[in-house]
Amino acid sequence: MKLTIVGHWGGFPKVNEASSGYIIEENGYHLLVDCGSGVLSLLQNFLSPEEIDAVILSHHHPDHMTDIGVLQHALLIGKHLGKSVSTLPIYAHSENHLFPTLTYKDLTTGMVFNPNECLQIGPFSILFLKTIHSVSCYAMRIEANGKSIVYTADSAYQDAFVSFSRNCDILLCESNFYDGMDATKAGHMTSTDAGKLASLAAVNTLILTHLPHFGDLNELKKEAEQRYSGKVLLAEKGLTIEI
Repeated sequence: MKLTIVGHWGGFPKVNEASSGYIIEENGYHLLVDCGSGVLSLLQNFLSPEEIDAVILSHHHPDHMTDIGVLQHALLIGKHLGKSVSTLPIYAHSENHLFPTLTYKDLTTGMVFNPNECLQIGPFSILFLKTIHSVSCYAMRIEANGKSIVYTADSAYQDAFVSFSRNCDILLCESNFYDGMDATKAGHMTSTDAGKLASLAAVNTLILTHLPHFGDLNELKKEAEQRYSGKVLLAEKGLTIEI
């Protein structure tokens, strides 16, 4: 299983970068997890829009799904140019008025996932955990061939994350605030929340993502390492890890 970080900024993308977007690949199958602002532009460094096999969205905030419309038009133009374009499934919860926009012509189809059931997408089995955020949002545990990636999406810290993330190979954990800040009120986590979770869940690698637009990001890594003795990485565009 291979993880490629397309975008990792919270709220909005920095210049020439993107907000949340991650490609997870297994046996040639490409799953795009979240599709925030700027994702489609950077994604084309790794694969074409037509090569995406499925998309899954954690929630309907712009920094996680704004480029869905851009992706739909990329597929439309590609079809007009004679490219082979299959109907792309976009999985999401339906607890928001934006869900119908995920279906567009014969190019994309919105697919509702049941967060209480395991979802099978291609080679991936996906489990869900509702997060603590300002809108309905779901963390995901994505597994294939005995490997696992847990993506917290956006959330304040909750104890339920520990069993959900237990022994995963990669914990892709949001860290939108620094140690000592009140992240809970904003529905987000701090660097030390991420480190605490990684330690309690005994994960193999912690990647800090959904990064803030202020402060020294290297401090996030140092703060997480105060709570977790394993490998800690800062998300960055193009970072690729195979497990």
